[in-house]
Amino acid sequence: MNRRTFLRRTALAGTVGLGLTGWRPSHAVAEPQPETTRLRLIRVPGICVAPEYIAEELLRAEGFTDLQYVKRQDSGAKAEALAAGEADLTLNYAGPLIVNVDASAPIVILAGVHVGCFELFGSDRVHTIRDLKSKTVAVSGVGAADHIFLSSMLAHVGVDPRKDVQWVTYPSRKSVELLADGKIDALLGFPPISQEVRTRKIGHVVVNSSADRPWSQYFCCLAVGHREFVRQNPVATKRAVRALLKAADVCAQEPERAARIIVDRGYVERYDYALQTMKETPYNRWRTYDPEDTIRFYALRLHEAGMIKSSPQKIIAQGTDWRFLSELKKELKG
Repeated sequence: MNRRTFLRRTALAGTVGLGLTGWRPSHAVAEPQPETTRLRLIRVPGICVAPEYIAEELLRAEGFTDLQYVKRQDSGAKAEALAAGEADLTLNYAGPLIVNVDASAPIVILAGVHVGCFELFGSDRVHTIRDLKSKTVAVSGVGAADHIFLSSMLAHVGVDPRKDVQWVTYPSRKSVELLADGKIDALLGFPPISQEVRTRKIGHVVVNSSADRPWSQYFCCLAVGHREFVRQNPVATKRAVRALLKAADVCAQEPERAARIIVDRGYVERYDYALQTMKETPYNRWRTYDPEDTIRFYALRLHEAGMIKSSPQKIIAQGTDWRFLSELKKELKG
């Protein structure tokens, strides 16, 4: 690390950890030290999970001296990597987490972090979700995050994703070109894919989950931990969740600074796309939205779609733990 990089990171640490969100280490000082100083998170290409990366200095202030980011190629592999014990904590989309809890994966959902990071783009033949019936829809894989979310959206409007839609699987960027060429009818985009599609004026937005109900009423991404890590390390878990929630505040309160941090650290390439995501994604809802509502809503939709067997009540009972969030909402008011 050269001197300029060192000074920049030191400045970022001070700004993010103390001045930017008004966070002070008083709560952390008053608590016992974390049971472990190692914390393994998951890094994937993408922008909307920025709190997981911005939290780095906040996590160090919480006592984690050994931070490791396990790299995966796509967000769909996050839940599987966590369930396999390759990481301790991460942010991931609600749908894949529910599917994994239904499959008895050893994960536990801990808090809602942010709302609305996906957009449904359609061709001229698609203007509503119901219009996807009998159409060709591209996803990155059957069972991937985009497939799970689209299945829940279809079930919500009475379309059976198992038989009423023709699914095709392609990498995200290939799907963009196919939509541009009129060879598919729709795709679900996450940043930065959604920005690219809009910038190039390919198709049109059918659903924007940041603004359109009911999707804007529920969390997109939640904090989730490996069950054994949470059980063995309750103090560390609370400290880690606190850092992630404060990092979400950074994204909401200082979008320019947050965008610059993730670009400077190499998590994303384009500052304009990063900034757009920070400004458009509601990162400030974790205090007011109830994550249990999110689990209930998506579990019901996925049950209707035939993707899970468990009831929403069972998913909540066996796959969630809100005690840390309840404590942190009291501590981090305002």
